[in-house]
Amino acid sequence: MFLKANHHELDIIKISRALVGECYSITRCFPSEERFILNSQIRRASISVYLNVSEGCGRKSINERKRFFEISRASVTEVDAAFDIADDLGYCKNLDLKNLANYIQRSYSMLCKMIKN
Repeated sequence: MFLKANHHELDIIKISRALVGECYSITRCFPSEERFILNSQIRRASISVYLNVSEGCGRKSINERKRFFEISRASVTEVDAAFDIADDLGYCKNLDLKNLANYIQRSYSMLCKMIKN
């Protein structure tokens, strides 16, 4: 927000930030009893994607950078798995999940490429 670092222009930063917003938007529709369980887990995992990419971009060592990107990729997988559970529980009925699917797939793919290179 206050630092005008170069990584703010990266597509992965924009996509992971959009993923956070989409997760918050969708989980608002979940039952209130999930507020401290599934809602919280999904929101924390999505935030972890964005924050670990940001922190990784601030590291000088390639190995350190890749480690943060790996953590971020694992958090994308966690968000995806949490929505599997939410869907099994019927929380995703009548919800448009196209944007969520797009953000998950794109961020995962981008992170894989960042780790590989």
